[in-house]
Amino acid sequence: MKQERAVRTRQALIHAAAEAFERNGYVQARLADISSSAGVSPGALHFHFANKAAVAEAVETAAAVSLRRAAQDVQHPGMNALQRLTGVTYALAELIRTDVVARAGFRLSCDAPHRPALDLVREWEDCVRRLLAEADRERLLADGVTQQDAADVVIGATTGFEALARRQPEWLQPGTLRRFWRLLLPRLTTAEALAVLLRADSAVGAGGHEGGDRPAPGTAAPPPSVFVTR
Repeated sequence: MKQERAVRTRQALIHAAAEAFERNGYVQARLADISSSAGVSPGALHFHFANKAAVAEAVETAAAVSLRRAAQDVQHPGMNALQRLTGVTYALAELIRTDVVARAGFRLSCDAPHRPALDLVREWEDCVRRLLAEADRERLLADGVTQQDAADVVIGATTGFEALARRQPEWLQPGTLRRFWRLLLPRLTTAEALAVLLRADSAVGAGGHEGGDRPAPGTAAPPPSVFVTR
């Protein structure tokens, strides 16, 4: 019973911290406000976390759990690399748009003045590059398209959507990504693969990125590897 209560308290603190970091930024967020929002005493907060940096690390780790799981949930045997890439973009954008812990953790890893526990942006860059390398091996890239050029476009656009969504959340709506992929895919891939990719893009964009239950923040270790599964 005590262990369950401790887990619930930790989860409440992580969620309250994510809200505080999103609202005020890392520097302005106050531990007293986090504990008050979570409905626990400052002493209870310090039982779980030594300082604000430790709280931020817990938020980043919880975000990593959710983001990695979301990416894995939409990748299935039989999908080609570009189907997996488009599916992952929808899944991660939706999670960042709708889940404050994922959103705050991702942004902490980008912006925090403290040393981030994780570099989720770098993980995303590695994910894109790895999937595009697979796409090249699968002969899915159009003539004249290099892995580097494709990665630069996808990484620049998707991280740009996340940055813009901080003020205008609609930038992470499925429709934004659908328009992006419909513009890019005819240039990125071969004519033979395009019809399959557009069908998959439409299905995922319409809500096909269904996954399993998400682990509660802070209760599971992050899945191994950066976003990509095989």
